[in-house]
Amino acid sequence: MSSRATTGIPEPTPADPDADVTAPTGAESDAPADTPADDAAVDLPELPSADEMIQLLDVDGTRHPHPFFDAYLADVTDDELRTFYRDMAVTRRFDDEATALQRQGQLALWVQSRGQEAAQVGSGRATAPQDYIVPTYREHAVARTRGVDFADILRLFRGVSNSGWDPREHNFHTYTLVLAAQVPHAVGYAMGIGRDGAVGNEDPARNEAVLGYFGDGSSTEGEVHEGMVFAASFTAPIVFFCQNNQWAISVPFDVQSRVPLSRRAAGYGFPGVRVDGNDVLAVHAVTRWALERARAGSGPALIEAFTYRLGAHTTADDPTKYRQASEEEEWAGKDPLVRFERYLRAQGLADDAFFADVAAEGDAVAAHVRETTLGMSLTGLDRAFDNVYGQPHPLVEEERRWHQQYEASFDDAGDGTH
Repeated sequence: MSSRATTGIPEPTPADPDADVTAPTGAESDAPADTPADDAAVDLPELPSADEMIQLLDVDGTRHPHPFFDAYLADVTDDELRTFYRDMAVTRRFDDEATALQRQGQLALWVQSRGQEAAQVGSGRATAPQDYIVPTYREHAVARTRGVDFADILRLFRGVSNSGWDPREHNFHTYTLVLAAQVPHAVGYAMGIGRDGAVGNEDPARNEAVLGYFGDGSSTEGEVHEGMVFAASFTAPIVFFCQNNQWAISVPFDVQSRVPLSRRAAGYGFPGVRVDGNDVLAVHAVTRWALERARAGSGPALIEAFTYRLGAHTTADDPTKYRQASEEEEWAGKDPLVRFERYLRAQGLADDAFFADVAAEGDAVAAHVRETTLGMSLTGLDRAFDNVYGQPHPLVEEERRWHQQYEASFDDAGDGTH
């Protein structure tokens, strides 16, 4: 992490929409590594312009300077940039393999992340090891940045585990399948961090924050509102990260909200920033700013990552029923992987050999995931019925018997095997 001050993290000011942002620059910026900071903590920060979309890489992969957020990329190395691409590409290869496994009947369901890799990698790589991440059910690339084995993710979707990994080992919480249910939990954890005194310390390594994810569909749930109220009231060190992928299953975003989600933060008294979610550099810079601000004790912030779900909501969904092909083609042209590959090539940071190596790693990860998944035992799933109530319940027992009969219907050999 950079050496910026740990208190009084400055707030971004609105950029001039008519300013010239065409001059390309490399990964390193001329902006100083130490951003000026006031001595006093920020109470009511100045919000960015509601019309400002933070973007550092355009769709052609050309790098543009930003007067505020460039400072948060000043210490990002070339190796880290290549890691960003590797994370995104390998996650997409895993995503494709998981989709195939579901189609072949090996998973009960799969939730795709195609198109949202930049939003996830840019934010995940902005966290410090001591930060705690609370995902929804689509943050596969974030899981990779925290060292979670992709095969462990599939334990949940194969039905053999309620989690698949130890959240304490990775500081990465279990997936939550109920919309927005994780937001109050994330805020509560952040409030605990504050009560433990793990914010605003002179030693940055002693400060912690929470990065809580949710989608645009979840933004209309009451849990998000309640979580933000508590976070603001208790100056909780949390960054709310909304991946606005334009569709809450079949409901478009413009039906869910008449204004950008980032504007909602003003009503709670903390800053909101809208960022191009297909621009991994912009997401990384904005998230670093927000997390450093939270660790410094200045409270919550909201990031709206404007991105797109290139695939279906889940493998149980058919987006052709509600989306136009022209819309999908338009967003395919903004693919975050293609954009970042163009940037890396233009800057001389990666060549054909690098991209071939990434592809090979993706194939190896896919093979590992497939082999591990097929080796996961499917026996004993009826144990879930034991954990519904403390005492036997007739309705649960009736459902258990139905499940056992259903399982037995696959016993072709009559010897208990499937």
